Amino acid sequence: MQNLDELEGKGFEFPCEYPVKAMGPNTEEFVEEIVATVREHAPEVSSNSVHCKTSSTGKYKSVTVLVYAQSKDHLISIYTDIRKHEDVLWTL
Repeated sequence: MQNLDELEGKGFEFPCEYPVKAMGPNTEEFVEEIVATVREHAPEVSSNSVHCKTSSTGKYKSVTVLVYAQSKDHLISIYTDIRKHEDVLWTL
């Protein structure tokens, strides 16, 4: 994950659109659980805001959810909950 402390120093002005990313197993359940977790913090997220990419081996899936981040603390809350998911390998 990007160092969120640096966001405001790099020209980020909140509120703004921000791509929240997580990688885990290539299952539909993983995607649904990540999206549900993000929606707890950003209920406005639609299916059009979710993009997935499967790894070259087909074993992993990257999930990107475009959120309308209200603040740095809002993003920290989202990432904190995503990282609690036992199947998340990394976040960005």
